[in-house]
Amino acid sequence: MSDRGPDADERPPATSRRHRWSDRHGPWGGGGDPWSGPRGTWAGPPWWDARRGPFMRRLGCLFGAFFIFSILGFGLAIWLLASAVGIVSGGARGAAPLTVAILFLLLAVLAGGFVGRGFRRIAGPLDELSEAASRVASGDLGARVEEPSRAPRPLRELVRSFNTMAERLAIDEAQRRDLLADVSHELRTPLAVIQGNVEAMIDGVHAADAEHLAGVLDETRVLTRLVEDLRTISLAEAGTLALHREPTDVDALIAEATNSFRSQAAAAGVALELDAPEDLPLADVDPVRIREVVSNLVSNALRHTPEGGWIRVHAGVDDAGQSISVEVSDSGSGIDSELLAHVFDRFAKGPGSRGSGLGLAIAKDLVEAHGGTIAAESLPGAGTTISFVLPVEPPTD
Repeated sequence: MSDRGPDADERPPATSRRHRWSDRHGPWGGGGDPWSGPRGTWAGPPWWDARRGPFMRRLGCLFGAFFIFSILGFGLAIWLLASAVGIVSGGARGAAPLTVAILFLLLAVLAGGFVGRGFRRIAGPLDELSEAASRVASGDLGARVEEPSRAPRPLRELVRSFNTMAERLAIDEAQRRDLLADVSHELRTPLAVIQGNVEAMIDGVHAADAEHLAGVLDETRVLTRLVEDLRTISLAEAGTLALHREPTDVDALIAEATNSFRSQAAAAGVALELDAPEDLPLADVDPVRIREVVSNLVSNALRHTPEGGWIRVHAGVDDAGQSISVEVSDSGSGIDSELLAHVFDRFAKGPGSRGSGLGLAIAKDLVEAHGGTIAAESLPGAGTTISFVLPVEPPTD
């Protein structure tokens, strides 16, 4: 039998000084009054709020020690100065020592007031910031710190930076969840088609001939394109997309990308027009990526333009010859104003759209990776114009 007594194993161990105090005295103070705050805190005077936590108490001790040593040193300096000028002497019994003592006391009280005031302005927000950082580290991305209006400027900027960081983390987390949901939704359709066709062939419902295998092959191409698009977006947003820049004849590149859709446009009964002057300056760009941008815009326009409509691709250069602009316009159904504000977001697409919703998002990422800009203009029923601008020379850091 252990010599600790029969109930020793039933008592929880005291792992900290605060726990040992609770074991001896319970959740009350020495006078029988309950603690006034969480975590065993007490209702002290107005200038000492123990709810600020251990950081404030440690900082308070530091300020207190600095204050005491400062006052002692200041008092010693006054006393030595008074002794040097003859105000105080070893045998002095008059009013001079009392005057010096009163002056010293007043200065001590004044200094203590300034120290206490500065302590509260700094320690309180810092402790709240420490607690909020712990909450964010534990997964609570909604933790924020109220910006202290009377704190020093560097502390206010620190709190503001923390709140901005926490807000961005919350946005990134929401985008990550949305991306996972969107990707799973987009992958579900081609996978379901492939699975259904393969099962039908195995069960003998469909023959494993070229006609039915072609449908399976088309869906695998859809999956391949979707995976490649997601890879491009992830690399661009992470800032790791490699651009293989070279002097490029942009008008020839635009003509090649546009002409590749002529047969598709003719089959859909859509007129495809091209206006790209041959005297455009050479631009230092990645030709593969810029061709992908033009192809995405033309493909998107062709998907939303009905039979009998038109698509125009126009390119030009600014007066200074420093940037090249490209516009892709169509006479399609247009974009609703609510969707237009998010048209470059991932998986943003209107009702009935047959695309994946990644084309414009990829175009935006690729244009911005080249240091350019992209914009969209549209009215429902009046067509859409997507335009982007590329610098002739790459931007310097």
